[in-house]
Amino acid sequence: MSAITAARQTHGFAGSQPQFRAETLATHGMVAAPHALAAQAGLDLLKAGGNAVDAAIAANATLQVVYPFVCGLGGDLFALVWDAPSRTLIGLNASGRAPRAASIERYQALGYSAMPQHGIHSITVPGCASGWGMLAERFGRLGLARALQPAIGYARDGFPVGPGLSHALARMDQLPFTHRSFREHYLPEGRIPAVGSRATAPALADSLGILAAEGAAAFYRGPLARRIAAFFAREGGLITEDDLATHQAEWVTPLSVPFAGLEICELPPNTQGVTALQMLGMMDGLALGDDPLSALTVHLEVEAKKLAFADRKAHVTDIEWMRLRPEELIAPAYLASRRALISAERASPATVAAGHQGDTIYLCAADGDGSAISLIQSNYSGFGSGLVVDGAGISLQNRGAYFSLDSAAANALEPGKRTLHTLIPSMALRDGRPVVVFGAMGGDGQPQTHLQVYTSLLRYGLNIQAAIEAPRWVYGADDPGQTETLRLERRFPDATVEALRALGHEVALTAPLDSAMGHANGIVIDAEAGVLHGGSDPRAEGAAVGW
Repeated sequence: MSAITAARQTHGFAGSQPQFRAETLATHGMVAAPHALAAQAGLDLLKAGGNAVDAAIAANATLQVVYPFVCGLGGDLFALVWDAPSRTLIGLNASGRAPRAASIERYQALGYSAMPQHGIHSITVPGCASGWGMLAERFGRLGLARALQPAIGYARDGFPVGPGLSHALARMDQLPFTHRSFREHYLPEGRIPAVGSRATAPALADSLGILAAEGAAAFYRGPLARRIAAFFAREGGLITEDDLATHQAEWVTPLSVPFAGLEICELPPNTQGVTALQMLGMMDGLALGDDPLSALTVHLEVEAKKLAFADRKAHVTDIEWMRLRPEELIAPAYLASRRALISAERASPATVAAGHQGDTIYLCAADGDGSAISLIQSNYSGFGSGLVVDGAGISLQNRGAYFSLDSAAANALEPGKRTLHTLIPSMALRDGRPVVVFGAMGGDGQPQTHLQVYTSLLRYGLNIQAAIEAPRWVYGADDPGQTETLRLERRFPDATVEALRALGHEVALTAPLDSAMGHANGIVIDAEAGVLHGGSDPRAEGAAVGW
């Protein structure tokens, strides 16, 4: 019996909401991604004899062409890989560091009292290419060059512009920080491409072609790296050839907590994976309502979120700079002490002002041999910094905006430091083997989505598609300094909304399928039956595809 079926039979809940899409079922392999062309690109690699890692790289690279407002070659990447031949779960941290010339004093001398949210000084070293290279070398079957071919083809030959991209370009066209390099790359004729029009990205095709021909190291050393460094020098940025050349992604050991009879795995800091694990660990010891949409269930989840985010602000940053070991934050005794602070009768005041904005892609893949990958990649805020490397088509992230210029803050800026990252791929294991491969985009909303989907899936027995589609909430503020609000999609029952207000929550209702709630994708692996169950979020333009 699968863990999902067991939860359904134990709890007796089969879902009270209409399901927009059916689960995707397959036996040979599956890819779930937030754009259908990217999912199909990954599936093509599987059908060509590739494995889950080959498929994930192909899907990620294709997303950078057809869905570039949420990811890019100038951003960072994290992954969890289950390697079936070695029965090993390993994490990959391919996030970049602050430039060696970056310091609080330097930023203050530049006139900043807080980290800039966009522009040349919000950029950290891009780590994505290094992540592709390490994944392909250690686990891939077909090689990086083959995995990049679908993306190169779309970038060179053209792709249809979807509604998300058209809307994002229209928004960028109106923003004051949008750089002339961005307009020259994405809006060369000064017009917003209409939905259904055809677009190309020849400069990005060339850069991807260099990586295909020379390997991922070409991003950090050689002519392409010199082009990137020269761009920073012209624009007054701090990243140098040396910053690029010394970048190194690294393999890391995942952290985990028990939840609903499974082992939920997340990456260690500098990601907020430990924050998601704290929330899940606190909830695992609490009795919930009869329904994942009940006021009691939502209330307890929100209260766990507040406590975990207070710890995130106090402690979580680059693990080399942390004042305690992240394992201490998920130790059973500590989780019990935090759980004891949760009241089922009233909402606690917010202790940490946090937002929920963030633009990212999450995708996952599983193959017929039993290997799986959970991969997340981002430029952070939409197109990131608003700058694109001239002639290279590389849209640069603004991940440095997450640093603090308060020297007492856990995530204070330091030269060569990795900032706290919102990106968190996840897997759930049973008896040491993957059962769920899952993740979501959405900035600070990501651990909140992890909590809700894992709860619906493992404690209430919803299928993966229904759990992803279910009405979602997010607690936070749109911008720093604003009042934190519990935002609920309008599909929540009226009784739940009123009960949450009675408990003291400041509640606001959003669109029924609100993109701001994040885009999730997931695969449930039923090894006993030899069947893969896939789900993809209707809040995006994606699909779960298999064969």
